[in-house]
Amino acid sequence: VGLLVNGSRKTMVTGGGGYLGYNLGCALVRSGIAVVLFDVRKPRWEIPNGADFFKGDVRDYDAVFKACEGVDCVFHVAACGMSGLEQASTKDQIESINVGGTKIIIDACKQRNIPRLIYTSTVNVVFGGNPIEEGDEETVPYFPLEKQFNHYSRTKAIADQMVLAANGTLLKGGDKLHTCVLRPPGIYGPEEQRHLPRVAVNIQRRLFNFKFGNHKVQMNWVHIGNLVQAHLLAAEALTSEKGYVASGQAYYIHDGENVIFSEWIVPLFEKLGYRKPWIHIPVLLVHIAATVMEYLHLILKPFFSFTPFLTRNEVWNVTVTHTFRIDKARNQLGYKPKKFSFADSVD
Repeated sequence: VGLLVNGSRKTMVTGGGGYLGYNLGCALVRSGIAVVLFDVRKPRWEIPNGADFFKGDVRDYDAVFKACEGVDCVFHVAACGMSGLEQASTKDQIESINVGGTKIIIDACKQRNIPRLIYTSTVNVVFGGNPIEEGDEETVPYFPLEKQFNHYSRTKAIADQMVLAANGTLLKGGDKLHTCVLRPPGIYGPEEQRHLPRVAVNIQRRLFNFKFGNHKVQMNWVHIGNLVQAHLLAAEALTSEKGYVASGQAYYIHDGENVIFSEWIVPLFEKLGYRKPWIHIPVLLVHIAATVMEYLHLILKPFFSFTPFLTRNEVWNVTVTHTFRIDKARNQLGYKPKKFSFADSVD
C-alpha cells in the first residue's frame, strides 16, 4: 500500500468502532497511516497506536467536520440496520444514518477538501430475492427501491447511488472529489460479532435443526482480511499515481468462490457438537414464519422487544442464488483474495 502512504496524512474511518471499521483502521495504522476511528461506540478491542478514537454520530455534521480535520481520505463504513437485531430499528433511524449520514460525509469532504471517499455498500443494493448468477457491475441493475422490503437494503442503495453521483464534484479548494463503492456479501472472520454468533445461538437452541431451500443455492462470502485488502486498494486506485482508475466505479468484492450455503455452514454445526440438519422444511413455510415474526415484532414493539431469529431478508439470502464476478476488482484494483477457511473463523 506504498502509494497510499505517500502524501496521505491521515484517513478517517466512519463506523471505526465496528468489526470492519476497526480492522480496516488497524491495517491502515500498520501501513504507516494515521487514522481517526469515528463511531458512536468505542471499539470493544484496544485502539492501536497511530489511531485516535473520535466519539461522534454520522448524523451530526459538526462532529463529522471536526473529526476529519487534516484527513485526505474517508472510508465510510458506518451503517445501521444490517443484522437481525438492527433490521428492527425504526425506519427513520436507519434512513437518517444510512442516507442522511452519507450526505453529511459527502458535504464534509467538500468543505474539508478531502479528495477521496470510499463507501462500503453491499450486494443487497442489487439483490432483493431475485436470482443473480455471476452478476457484474455493468449488467445488474439496482433492485427497484420501492420493491426493497427492508430499509437497510433500500437506504444502502440510495447511499451507494449518492456516493457514485458525488464523484467529480468540486471541492471547496478547487480540486475534485473521487469516489468509489465496494459491494461485499456477508462478512466472516475471527471475532466477528454479528452474523455467526447469532447463527450459533440458534443452532444451540435447536432452531436450525432443519434444512430448507434447494441444496444447489449458491452465494458468496468475504473474509475480513480480503475485504480490508480491497478497501486499501480502492483508496490507492483513487490517486493520481493510479490514474484515478476507481473514480466513480462500483466493485463486487468477495473471496473469489461461489459456495453452497448448506455445505459452507457445516463447520459451525460440527464444532458446536451438533450433527448436520436433516429435517427438510419447504421454503414457503420458512418464508411465512419469517414474515409473521417480522410483523409480530412490529406489533409487540411498544410492549417488549425480541429479535426475530430469521428475517425474510435472511431467508432469501440462503434460499436464492446470488453470485457475483470480481473480475473488475481484480483488473482495476489489483485485488487478489487470499484463501481462508471458514472453520478457522469458527474456532
